[in-house]
Amino acid sequence: MTLAPVIAIVGPSGVGKDSVMDALEAKIPGIHRVRRVITRPTGEEGEDFDRVSVERFQQMAADGTFTLNWAAHGLFYGVPSSINSLRQHAAAVLVNLSRSVLAQAQEVFGDLVVISLTADPEVLAQRLSARARESSTEQARRLARAKTPLPEGLARVIEIDNSGPLDATIDAILAQLQPERA
Repeated sequence: MTLAPVIAIVGPSGVGKDSVMDALEAKIPGIHRVRRVITRPTGEEGEDFDRVSVERFQQMAADGTFTLNWAAHGLFYGVPSSINSLRQHAAAVLVNLSRSVLAQAQEVFGDLVVISLTADPEVLAQRLSARARESSTEQARRLARAKTPLPEGLARVIEIDNSGPLDATIDAILAQLQPERA
């Protein structure tokens, strides 16, 4: 059985990863998103995710619940092993990943497409401020990391600027994912 490709959506905080994933899921039949497990504290919202304590996360990791897990921004993130069964029935699977785990993700999933979203620094700053999830100090730290490069050796990377309208971003992604239809 051929497994569906994993499409990793990556980019700096505030670049619009969740909006892009929502739009792709709505527009492409058979594409599904994986819900991550995150140790984000109560009261801090964001993407649709499963909230757990640090202790529970560590137990889940020890039990082999995750295909991938990592730490970033003082939190722990995990991609549940259920992604493997989802890949058996989907056209493609979307997952929000950290740039720091892309090489490992390529090794684990094999068929990995990376959509690397970027945006103008002013747009990122405005979006981070509007979501009001981080302190101004944390926002500044996240903005400083915005230009972190992707790891070398990734098989397929699609770079897309998400500074403008979401529809334009989605059209650009679809043109790259499905060039024969463009």
